[in-house]
Amino acid sequence: MQLIPKRIRVNSKKCSARIVFFLLWSFVGFSQTPDIVRLEYMMMPRNNSNAELSRMKLLVNVPIKIKDSNNLVIGAEYNRLAYNLEKELPFSDAGLKQFHVVDVNMAYVWKFNPNWRFIGVITPRLSSTLANPLENGDFSVNSTIGFLKEKKKVAKPSIMVIGLAYNSTVALRVPIPIFYYEQRFHKNWSYVVGIPKTGMKYHLKEKHQFQAEFIFDGYYVNLQNNIVLPNTVSASSVSSSAALVTVGYQYKLAANTFLYAYAGHTVFQDGVLRDEDRNDIFTLNDNPSFYFRTGFRIGL
Repeated sequence: MQLIPKRIRVNSKKCSARIVFFLLWSFVGFSQTPDIVRLEYMMMPRNNSNAELSRMKLLVNVPIKIKDSNNLVIGAEYNRLAYNLEKELPFSDAGLKQFHVVDVNMAYVWKFNPNWRFIGVITPRLSSTLANPLENGDFSVNSTIGFLKEKKKVAKPSIMVIGLAYNSTVALRVPIPIFYYEQRFHKNWSYVVGIPKTGMKYHLKEKHQFQAEFIFDGYYVNLQNNIVLPNTVSASSVSSSAALVTVGYQYKLAANTFLYAYAGHTVFQDGVLRDEDRNDIFTLNDNPSFYFRTGFRIGL
């Protein structure tokens, strides 16, 4: 099948929301379970677009107690994405083989009430193909502020996160709202409602947890070597967004130490090249795919 470049003037709000899902996922994950260590592998096998994506993630956070229940958290997260696109393209895909995303997380957690915490996070980010020496387009700064309400020692424990996220790489540079709510409504069952994650959890005794969830995932990376399409339009970045339905299992090895594995399928997937104005100009991958993710984590 012949691949035709497309020039699209996309809706800025839709474009911004899709790119920022990765930021929201990071903040909600940090707020709910700020891991000290996480090592994870993700695979999306070859689909009808002849596209295969894998990701290695390594995360380390160091909490520093300031006073009372206030904490400063300094950490870093590295994601290496390997993208294998085996189909005929009207340009060289040499610059699309491997992507790198490095976040430096600096967070302040203030417990100003027995049930409420304020969380502020500044995240300088390097997101690049790293084919050449570093350049301005490789760097961005993301920020999030929010509030976490947690009730633990009650019949129906719950967690709620509300806040705003700002991503400097999106076309529409306005704060994006965050919402996450989880409640244990039965001794064996809890539910999660929010963006980028909604799901159900089944807690089997203390060590075993099964989960079904609907999540968003994705990435945004600067192309150090711009790709010129046949219509002379130049792509300066690549991004992907996906909505997924997954089921998974988590095993508790020890206090705050877990092994987990998830499998699922995409509801939609959209991997595109973008011009300097963040407009979609060429579709690389828009077919559904299976999804696997497994890892090890140590929580606070």
